[in-house]
Amino acid sequence: MRTYDDTFSGRKIYPTKGKLFVRGDSKIFRFQNGKSESLFLQRKNPRRIAWTVLFRRQRRKGISEEVAKKRTRRVIKSQRAIVGASLDVIRERRSMRPEARAAARQQAIKEAKEKKAAAESRKKAEKAKNAALAAQGKTQRIQSKQGLKGAPPKVAAKSR
Repeated sequence: MRTYDDTFSGRKIYPTKGKLFVRGDSKIFRFQNGKSESLFLQRKNPRRIAWTVLFRRQRRKGISEEVAKKRTRRVIKSQRAIVGASLDVIRERRSMRPEARAAARQQAIKEAKEKKAAAESRKKAEKAKNAALAAQGKTQRIQSKQGLKGAPPKVAAKSR
């Protein structure tokens, strides 16, 4: 047995019952009775009319006995190692006291600064050495990246 749903109220329409309404744009609407047809033609919102299925569904009426409440899954916390550090190292750092962590951080900063200063002094010494050689006229030829890789040097153009 073929049944249709009322376009407005959402209730079932059994065979030989109801009305069929076809709008100008060929959209079909089916109504159970004149009451729902009249309200539809008055452009009433079925979500605001208490006896419609849409109203009841929106306010969760009459579904408590049908559907049992779904049990939610508990979130299980798990920890994995990160590329730079193993799980033991991560746990150790997490359990560290704030003072110890601050001291370790200061130590790491100090080491990084010393390393940077050493690199700077090395660079300055290299620059001074190059300047001394330039003053004597023994400048080093600046070599291109291609030359460093072993490419043959460019042939200088000779005029006739």
